[in-house]
Parts: sequence; C-alpha cells; structure tokens
Amino acid sequence: MITSELAGIKSIVVHKVGNKSNEDGIRYSKSALSTNEDINKLLISYFFTPFKSEEYFQLFHDSDLKLNEVYSYASEVFDNPESLYDQSVNLAKHLYENSSHPKIKAGELYVTYFNDCIVDGEQVDAIGIFKSESRETYLRVMPTADNYEIDSEAGININKLDKGCLIFNTEKEKGYLVAVVDNLSKGSEAQYWSDHFLHVRQREDDYFQTQNAIRLCKDFVMEQMPGEFEVDKADQVELLNKSAQFFKENENFDFEDFSNEVMQEPQIIESFKNHRASFENKNQLKFEDAFEVSTPAVKKTGRVFKSVIKLDKNFHIYIHGNRDYIRKGHDEETGMDYYQLFFEEEN
Repeated sequence: MITSELAGIKSIVVHKVGNKSNEDGIRYSKSALSTNEDINKLLISYFFTPFKSEEYFQLFHDSDLKLNEVYSYASEVFDNPESLYDQSVNLAKHLYENSSHPKIKAGELYVTYFNDCIVDGEQVDAIGIFKSESRETYLRVMPTADNYEIDSEAGININKLDKGCLIFNTEKEKGYLVAVVDNLSKGSEAQYWSDHFLHVRQREDDYFQTQNAIRLCKDFVMEQMPGEFEVDKADQVELLNKSAQFFKENENFDFEDFSNEVMQEPQIIESFKNHRASFENKNQLKFEDAFEVSTPAVKKTGRVFKSVIKLDKNFHIYIHGNRDYIRKGHDEETGMDYYQLFFEEEN
C-alpha cells in the first residue's frame, strides 16, 4: 500500500515530449520548476491518488539489468539527487525514442524526486515519472464592475493522471519496487509506456502468486477438465465456486490443501498437478507451494470465478450454492437439453 501523507517534493522538472513519427521533437525546460507549498500539495495529490492497486512491478532487462535505461537513470538520481535535471533530459529522450506509434499523443513529462514516501510500511524516497496527454476545457467566470465575464481555457484535470510510475528506493538489486498507472492507452500503443519505455515485469510477491493461482484454477476447470473428465457447466461452476470460497476464507494458500479440499477426487488432483506444470511452462512463471493470500488480488482477479451458465440467448443460470439442486437432462421430443432447478422458496 502506498501512502503520501508524509511525502514531499524535493525537485520537479517538466519537459514536453512529442510523437517521434510526427517529428514533434522535445521541448526541454532550462531548469527545475520553482513551486510553493500549496502547489506541491496539489501535485502530490495529482501524482499519488491514482496508485490504488497493490500490484507492483520491477524494472528489468533480458540480459543485464543495468542496460535498462530507466533503471540506470533512476539509480543515478538516487545516488545523487542533484542530478535529477540531467537524468530527466535522458528520460525525455528515451521516452521520445519509444513514442513512434501514430496514436501516441504529445504531452508534458514530469520527473519528480519525492522524499518520505511510505510503501508497504517502509519509508523511502521515490522518483516519479508522469506524462499528461489529455486536455480538458475549463470555464473561468470573472466578476466585472456590474456583471460577469465567462472565458474558456484548456488545462489538465488534476483528478485524472494519464500515465505514471513511482520508482521506490528499495529492492535495487531486483529492479526497484515500481508502481505503474496507464489510464489512457489501449490496443497496441498501450505497450509503449510499460513495456517499451519503462520495461517492467510484475514483481513475484504474494499478489503475483495469488493472481496466478486463481488463473491456474480457472484455466484448469474451464479448459483442461472438459477434455479429460465428464463434466458439464454446472460441475465447472461448482468447482469455481469452491475455489473462490477457498481464496476468500483462507489467509494462506497451500497447494496440497487446496487440491485436497477443492478438487477432492484423486484423478482430478493428479490432473490438476500436471496442469500446474504445463501452466508454469506456458506462462514462464514459477508457483510457490505456499504463500499468503493477497486480498486485493482476490478482489481484482477473483472476478474470473463466474458462477453463471449461459443458455443460448434466452437464459442465464447463476449458481451460488448446492450443486445437487440443479440437474441436466435431454428431451427426446425436442432434441434439446434442459436443466431442472429445485428450490424451497421463491423470493
């Protein structure tokens, strides 16, 4: 969790970075901004408020972490905060080189040095890299001697950060602890901020483990089981419900406990274990046998456990409880399948 109550802005630099394919170029500022306490409070709110997720990342490079440009520039700033301006110029150049997609908009790049940030209970300094791409129209109402005048002006909405990252001065040897926000990009151009400019990968913490364990369960129940066992949609929904219940009710995940409690049948358990190995290989990740369940990850990723059966375009059946109260059959006269639902009381 990130908190900014104690955070202060030590220095901030702004440059204008355009689209390289349009040959927009870069407009560099000549020095760091001069701000006051009131503006700093607004900026801290603008920069920190969007970072609500507890999904964290790390800067990385396939061959050598030091070859990651953002990692290199950030390390220079943490070693010598007075170098922020020089490194902000390097970051602007690096961003421009990765801004060639035709849909990428020009915008202001803010490079900021924060002190006294708190992340997961640890107080550290941080480097913020933010980009504002969108403009909104604001009305200015100004009193005159006996009336009012209305004018319009284009500006930045401080409640809507377009793109940003916070690089915290901790876990340097692993690529730092990094939080990322991208509220604008969709489609192929979305890759340029996280994948190309920052070049980050997800941090392998409890959030990561919980998230992928949930995905493993869904993938097994919905994709693997139908090819190996005689299961219908109701059986699949029941297993998804049991999986969701396990993650909600347990503070810790143990692979053996989960397999025995949710999968239960020896053949299904064995198949689930084999699927785990193929899932790890396919997604190039490694599961821990036991880890602490991340509640934020369950809330976000747990949405994949959909307890619904969709029948043509006519009906949706939501199953929340006892599997025995729903039965599937086949009607010979119409040649259609059907479900029987049993209940004691109609609300």
